[in-house]
Amino acid sequence: MKLIGKGSKPFSITTAKCPKCHEGEMFVDPNPYHLRNMDKMHASCSVCGQDYEPEPNFYYGAMYVSYAYTVALFVAVYVIFGVWIGWSMWPTVGTLAGTLVVLGPYLFRIARVTYLNFFVHYDADAAPKS
Repeated sequence: MKLIGKGSKPFSITTAKCPKCHEGEMFVDPNPYHLRNMDKMHASCSVCGQDYEPEPNFYYGAMYVSYAYTVALFVAVYVIFGVWIGWSMWPTVGTLAGTLVVLGPYLFRIARVTYLNFFVHYDADAAPKS
């Protein structure tokens, strides 16, 4: 299994590409900060046809992934600002809150892509050859 590049889970997650072919876009608008379209996903991959919602309410499970990403983010921000820099509690809490607000739309998307990647695996033959 590859660790980076096309054919790897991190590639699909960070680029929000189809987990099966790593070519089709999962979201209608590639920019997560266009808040009106932040959660709009294609029904299936335009390249290989992979269904992006395999069952009704599939993405409720992505909330657990989002929680894990948020905890990791909070720990990292706390260690950097509270421990290494030595800020007191309230500036560190403010930085934590600000970081979550700024990265919230991105975390929402990567949680969904990560969750789908748990169940759908890369297939090098899924995309038609041109």
